[in-house]
Order: sequence, then C-alpha cells, then structure tokens
Amino acid sequence: MKILITGASGFVGSFLVEHALDAGFDTWAAMRGTSSKRYLTDPRTQFIELDLGNDERLRAQLERHVAEHGAFDCVIHAAGATKAPSEAAFRKVNAEGTERLARLLLATGALVPQGRFVFVSSLSVMGAPYETPLHDAKGRNIHGENRYRQVCADDIPQPNTAYGRSKLEAERLLAQIDGLNYVVLRPTGVYGPREKDYFMMADSIRHHIDFAVGYKPQIITFIYVRDLVTACFAALSQGKRGKAYLLSDGCDYDSRAFSDLLQAEMGVKGVLHIVAPEWVLHAVCAFNSWMARFTHKMPTLNMDKFQILRQRNWRCDITPARKDLGYHPEWPLERGVKEAVEWYKANGWL
Repeated sequence: MKILITGASGFVGSFLVEHALDAGFDTWAAMRGTSSKRYLTDPRTQFIELDLGNDERLRAQLERHVAEHGAFDCVIHAAGATKAPSEAAFRKVNAEGTERLARLLLATGALVPQGRFVFVSSLSVMGAPYETPLHDAKGRNIHGENRYRQVCADDIPQPNTAYGRSKLEAERLLAQIDGLNYVVLRPTGVYGPREKDYFMMADSIRHHIDFAVGYKPQIITFIYVRDLVTACFAALSQGKRGKAYLLSDGCDYDSRAFSDLLQAEMGVKGVLHIVAPEWVLHAVCAFNSWMARFTHKMPTLNMDKFQILRQRNWRCDITPARKDLGYHPEWPLERGVKEAVEWYKANGWL
C-alpha cells in the first residue's frame, strides 16, 4: 500500500514515516526542498517535494508523480504551522494549504478513489469552553483532576487562538470537498523525542528552575507521539468518514505532573518552582509578538502561546476514538517522559 505523509521532516511526521516503513508501506515523505532529512535516514524512504502554497505548482507536482509512480492509496496530512507572525499566515498554511492538497489530490487522481485522507488537526480548535469548576451535590467546588468538565468532540468549537481558528477552518474546508474520504484527529499537547517546545521545560529544570503561570488550578492532558502515530494509522482504515476524534493518553494531570516526572527522571535536585501571575506572561508574549513584526520570526512565547498557557482545562473525552478507531493509548505520562528523557540524553540535548 502506497502512503503519502506530509510534514515528514517535522516532529510528528518523522515518527509517522518510521511507523509506515516498519509496517511495510510504500512510503513517500512530502517535504519542502529546504527541509532537513535529519530524522529521515532510512534508505527505504522515498521523497516528494510538494508546494502546498501554490495551485499551479502543486498540480504539476502531483500530475508528474501520478505519471511516474501512480496514485497514493492513503494520505496522512501532518504538515502545518504551529507558529506564525499573523492570523493570515496561519490561515495560508493550515487552512488554505490543507484544502489545496486535498482538492488537488482528487483532481489529479493522485489519491485513489475513496482513498482515506487523515488530517492531523488539534484540540485547540475546541478553545476553552469549560473553565469553571464543577460542583458536588452540596454545591462545593470539586478538586483534583475531575474539577472541570471534559470537552467532547460534539461540543461547538470555540477556538481562542489563531492557530486553533486556522485548524478549524481547515476542517470546514475539507468538509466542502466532494468525494473526499477523510477523518480528522484532534490531539492534545504532543510530546516526545525530537519535540522542542516541551523540551524547554526539561532544559529549564536542568538549570533548577520550573516556571508556571497562573494561580487557578490547571488540569492538563498529553499524548505521547507514538500513541498519536498509532491513532493516525488506525484512522486509515477505521473511523467514520468526516468525523473528528479527540485524542489524549486517556489521563488527566495537574499542572506539576510533567515537571515533577522530568525532575525525577533527570535526577535533578533542588528545583525552584516559580508561579508567576498571568500579566507577566502576557507582557512577555505581547512584546515578543510585537518584535516578530520586524524579525519575521515568531518565538515560542507569543500571544497565541499565551492563550494556550493560561488555559486551565485541557480535559477531553476520547471515548469515540476508543470505540471507532480501536484506539488504546499505551504511553501514560510516566512512561513517555522516561523514553523522552533517555532520548534527550542519548542525543546530547541534556
């Protein structure tokens, strides 16, 4: 079976390529000509350059591929921007680029009839609808991991970031393409080897500092990259056409769980835990976003990231994914952090 994986040089994409090769797929890794092949060294990997920003060029690239190699049986679209200098820039890559790829795959015959198109979206499309603590039978606030209501896939999306809005627009554009056999996956925060944003926390802890923002209790969810990859491949043959599935590792964690596990696994003693008010983070992110107008490079801490970090509730219901995709996460946070830290050390990141 022939598979196209976009964003192949990225964090998630490189793991998708590895899994596809191990599963015996005829694997085509789509990437820009300037992208690094650092994690794509398996000689079985075949490469294709696709310009998702230009109709004419993308059409020509796909037509050439069909003429020389035939059509793809399935596609996992993991390419996208997680940082961008403006809402328009997010929309151009995440929404317009996704729609262009799906539409031209069908128009050029580069995807076989009824071939499955799996779109890796984000839990960020849901926004933050349930930030008020739940109450028990006596009207008291519930504490612990169950203090907030879970977000469900059937809830009305209310994205509060430019990134989330661009991903939601992409989902809606896919729904308008006649004949597209697609499934949407909405993972929560993805971590693991090769990922740089969560690594920043490990690097900070290495220097004996753990920085958090906001005094209101926060419940966080995670998904290890290998669980996300498993879900993507399950969605190639399972799942309801046009349906979106929320994904996590099936557990809810308090705001210290990740940093505490990192500290334990790294063997770091004497970490200073700093909790700053939201306005401090807002000031830093606002300044960085303002500077990005001149540098044309968006730093990790920006106004989109501010909304993500200040959000208190990331609980999500993965029951539909368990039922329809046969998704059974195997990497709880403790196991995932252990492997990630081992990789950081082995590859000189720590």
